[in-house]
Amino acid sequence: MVTDEELVAAAREACERAYAPYSGYDVGAALLTRDGSVFRGCNVEMVTFTNTIHAESAALGAAVVAGHREFEAVAVASGDRDGVTPCGLCRQTLAELCEAGFRVLCDVGDGIEEWTLDDLLPGAMTGDEVATRE
Repeated sequence: MVTDEELVAAAREACERAYAPYSGYDVGAALLTRDGSVFRGCNVEMVTFTNTIHAESAALGAAVVAGHREFEAVAVASGDRDGVTPCGLCRQTLAELCEAGFRVLCDVGDGIEEWTLDDLLPGAMTGDEVATRE
């Protein structure tokens, strides 16, 4: 069983691999699946910024490629900064693939802040709002 501390440590390790030459804002994420697997991601910054790959999306992508669709928690870390939470885009991305009660662990330097995705993104858009074609 992966502890919250181990998951945050994995996010910190991923943060060390971030590529953010323009902003210097390194972010790492570690995603925990229901079966106990951990997938890491880091931000990969582009000069246009809109094409930047976010750490949470990178971790989700790695997990999905490996065949995972059930997630327990994500930890997010940002180098020497005193705390980080997922941005709005990442919150919505997590809402797309994670169920209610999904935990978000934020490295705040001297500890861990825990949220649920519902706390961070109340009223998230879901597939129910999108009309499907038949």
